[in-house]
Amino acid sequence: MGNILKKIISKITAPRVKYEPLIEVRVFKDAILHNLNEFQKTYPKLKFAPVLKSNAYGHGLVEVAKILDIQNLPFFMVDSFYEALVLKQNQIKSKILILGYVRTCEIISNKLNNVSYGIIDLEQLKNLVHKLNQPRFFHLKIDTGMHRQGILTEQVEQAIKLIKQNPNFILEGLCTHYADADGETADFTQSQIQKWNRAATEFKKHFPDIKYLHTSNTAGSHYSSQFDANVGRTGLGLYGINPSPFAKLNLKPALEMVSVISSLKTIPAGEKVGYGITFTAQKDMVVATVPVGYNEGVDRRLSSKGFFKVGDVFCPLVGRVSMNISSIDVSNITDAKLEDETVIISSDKDGRNSVENVAKLCDCIPYEILVHIPQHLRRNVI
Repeated sequence: MGNILKKIISKITAPRVKYEPLIEVRVFKDAILHNLNEFQKTYPKLKFAPVLKSNAYGHGLVEVAKILDIQNLPFFMVDSFYEALVLKQNQIKSKILILGYVRTCEIISNKLNNVSYGIIDLEQLKNLVHKLNQPRFFHLKIDTGMHRQGILTEQVEQAIKLIKQNPNFILEGLCTHYADADGETADFTQSQIQKWNRAATEFKKHFPDIKYLHTSNTAGSHYSSQFDANVGRTGLGLYGINPSPFAKLNLKPALEMVSVISSLKTIPAGEKVGYGITFTAQKDMVVATVPVGYNEGVDRRLSSKGFFKVGDVFCPLVGRVSMNISSIDVSNITDAKLEDETVIISSDKDGRNSVENVAKLCDCIPYEILVHIPQHLRRNVI
């Protein structure tokens, strides 16, 4: 009763201030549902489980979960107990699989409903079999060659014997992960598939009621005709980016990040811009500042290399990206003014500031750009 009273008092006394943030992350519901449908249509053998870890790849954990919660999907996949807890606190009804490591004591003692746990290590399995005193659902990960998580294929027989020792250990799923499904050659992935298929056959022999077999990330779905599984995990593809060099998918980027021009000034040729005076104006130019920097997810490697978009014009970044400010050249815009909308990350995959093109400029992967969009920025589902 005391906790309820505290919550009521907290809501009553909380400051009621409405404001429009200077930075907005727009998440496009129709694009996410379109991408999900594209996978379902292209790979009809599989049901798809959305990967919502790392704040749904920057799109917003709860926001994306609410979009998908009525889609009757096998489960939502997260990495941590914390992410599962956040979803449950926000009344998400779908089953949740935590595929990252969770402490044995946490698995045993918590009271979250409709949550399953990934087993990623033989010692972890031994501890649970020894201590588990009430039913819990598990997905056992098989290491077929990535050598990051999972029991080795030569430990399969031992794992089967251990699981059978404790009736509270309910083996709901079996899974693996591909190391090079987005690679230009298929050899390594096919070697993993062979190991996986043998392990899956062995487990189904001993646990005929196992419900979920899942192996593929977004790029791995391309191999669905070759592996023994009924579920695919889709992460990056759900958000509109296709990492596979083989799959032809009509995906739509589901995120756009916008801000505004916060100042304008004309500087003469020869003047410098930004920290380290790394940029020199070659002619008279109009420089605008935008209140986003590396704290807001603008990669510092975009300094004097990237682009923001104002109206229909791609404006080059000039000088170094600062912590909370970036400067752009708006000389080609005749009527640029204070608070003009500025697109930081575009939902147009062909735009110079799309996630994929930004990643190329930074010599990194799209995942890195997306997950570095801070959680504190407001997500608006459109």
